[in-house]
Amino acid sequence: MVYDFHMHTFLSDGVLLPCELIRRAIVRGYTALAITDHAGRSMMQQVIEETARDCALVRKHWGFPALPGVELTHIPASSVAELATEAKELGAVVIVVHGETPVEPVEPGTNLAAVQCPDVDILGHPGLLTEEEARQAAANEVCLELTARKGHNLGNGRVARIARDCGARLIVDSDTHEPGDLLTEERARLVALGAGLSEAEAHEALVTNPQWLLAIAEERYRARWG
Repeated sequence: MVYDFHMHTFLSDGVLLPCELIRRAIVRGYTALAITDHAGRSMMQQVIEETARDCALVRKHWGFPALPGVELTHIPASSVAELATEAKELGAVVIVVHGETPVEPVEPGTNLAAVQCPDVDILGHPGLLTEEEARQAAANEVCLELTARKGHNLGNGRVARIARDCGARLIVDSDTHEPGDLLTEERARLVALGAGLSEAEAHEALVTNPQWLLAIAEERYRARWG
């Protein structure tokens, strides 16, 4: 049982077609996924619409819950709420914000802007997360990501500890860019446990919270894409 709501195709900086990524994930044992290619305002509509076409095809022929989404990436922190709302209006049913990872020059303030926005679903790889950011995430039901991606995962232990203390939801994602990045159940579990979660907390991050988010995203999908 693998849920993954942060994945990239060659519509941004991944290497696979959306359909191929989905097919490989199905074979790997995935239960559901969201494709969240990088975008700012310039690419947002194209990325969402093209991803949605392949998600619809997969749903029709394979019955697999693939979701069109977007990762708002390296945008001005002050534009997060505006662009998240725009992404949702364009049909993104999972909205990730590229957090202040320790290995990229994301604008300071992006984490806080993301967790204050109710249109954001996931703050990806939030790096040196603060308690205030985690409290805001809890209040606005924004999931905080534990990531399997090298470099970005340097903050996982801190994110797990502060999220636990502040009551924020955690979720494990791959940030897939190529086939070897795809999760397995065991790899996802190791990400959770390696961040310092207990077995019960890992189950919440791997199953309970993803199922909660999936139910919300599926409702949005039906309302927007039929």
